[in-house]
Amino acid sequence: MVKLLTAIFTLLLLNGCASHSQTLYSELGGKQKVEEIVNNFVTEIEYDPVILPYFEGSDIDRFRAKLEEQICMVSGGGCSYTGDTMEQVHAGMNITETHFNHTVDLLINAMDKSGVPHPLQNRLLAELAKMRGQMLYR
Repeated sequence: MVKLLTAIFTLLLLNGCASHSQTLYSELGGKQKVEEIVNNFVTEIEYDPVILPYFEGSDIDRFRAKLEEQICMVSGGGCSYTGDTMEQVHAGMNITETHFNHTVDLLINAMDKSGVPHPLQNRLLAELAKMRGQMLYR
């Protein structure tokens, strides 16, 4: 009986460890889910009169591709981000805290529409938030 309990306990421990060895990227659903999130985010932006002006004249296909790379990179998907720095991209925009936070809300809406569980959303947002200072008031 003790051996059986020990074996069960060991399996539970190993199973718990295995579930945490996945990358956030893989937990999100990989390339297909990241593309879905980004497409939903672009749609959110298209219909948002507050944030849309920040994208006037932007190459939306490039934005989409670079955001997919960035999400893949920060979530451990093995991608490299090949775009401009956040400082370069956001230079001259003078993005305020209010507009930044509003954009985060749009990203949350996009993840909700993609069925991303809130704990995974929070983990992704925590990674992306590290770039916040590179975007504000530039």
